[in-house]
Amino acid sequence: MNRAEKKVFVEEFGQKIREASVVYFTDFSGLDVKDITDLRRQIRNSGAECVVVKNRLLRLAVKDMDLPDISEVFSGPTAVILSSEGVVEPAKTVSDFSEEHEDRPVFKLAILGENVLSVEEIGRLAKLPTRDELLAQAVGAMETPLIALVGAFEAKIQEMLGLLDALSTKQEDEV
Repeated sequence: MNRAEKKVFVEEFGQKIREASVVYFTDFSGLDVKDITDLRRQIRNSGAECVVVKNRLLRLAVKDMDLPDISEVFSGPTAVILSSEGVVEPAKTVSDFSEEHEDRPVFKLAILGENVLSVEEIGRLAKLPTRDELLAQAVGAMETPLIALVGAFEAKIQEMLGLLDALSTKQEDEV
């Protein structure tokens, strides 16, 4: 990449970071190409993007942002995971992948809005239910009382039909 291309990359990548709802910084050392490719595919499937960036270019991309000191990010190989859709899904994806691959990759930190999250906070975030799981729980919570209500109505209808049947049988016997 020549100097002009690097400048364009830094500007575009900085804009992506600003637009993302969450940005995770990970150290992917210890993973081979096959594992990194698999991780990138899983991250893409979770609605996020994984980009391996040189630390020097990353430092330039976040230089003008109003962030606390994140200099610890700029050591070792760095993969940046950007998500504009879900906050939990990428963290959960990387955590699950890490459990299967000898604790690799390792989170360095994350930026959520204007807040910097520590590794511990990212771990807690990864344990939260995903958006889809929360929606399923909400639907289940709303569905249960409705099913009970429908069951009560059906019971009353059956009771009414039984009474009408008994009444018609009684009238036939009287005639």
